[in-house]
Amino acid sequence: MKTLRILAVTLIFGALFITLIGSSNPEKQIHLNSAENSIILLKFKTQPNKGSQALEELNKLLEEVKKEPNFVSIKLHVDPNDDTNILLYEEWQDLAYYTGPHMETSHLTGFMANSVNFLAGEPEITFWEMEKVFE
Repeated sequence: MKTLRILAVTLIFGALFITLIGSSNPEKQIHLNSAENSIILLKFKTQPNKGSQALEELNKLLEEVKKEPNFVSIKLHVDPNDDTNILLYEEWQDLAYYTGPHMETSHLTGFMANSVNFLAGEPEITFWEMEKVFE
């Protein structure tokens, strides 16, 4: 019985120790502390019958974007009622990076130059900050 109690206490302290170490990881804190991150919404309109090409090009672009510093996440959405409407929900750790160095990357400038082949114009871009979280 005493051995079981010692084992249980050891397991509890071990789990607590692992939890504390895991929560001190700065990469995990970026995702958990999303109130400090910037949200950017980009609304794209594709040319008629070019939705598939636009999605293919966006997917290639996003594979490169997610390697950038300060990137947290991007969610790609397609309007279920009109597949020429595409929305990117982006989360970045540093807005200054997003509006500066990110905009100058070769993969983004290349995408923008090529986008005349499948987009109906420039995307609508809006910037958002967290006001309050309801849980």
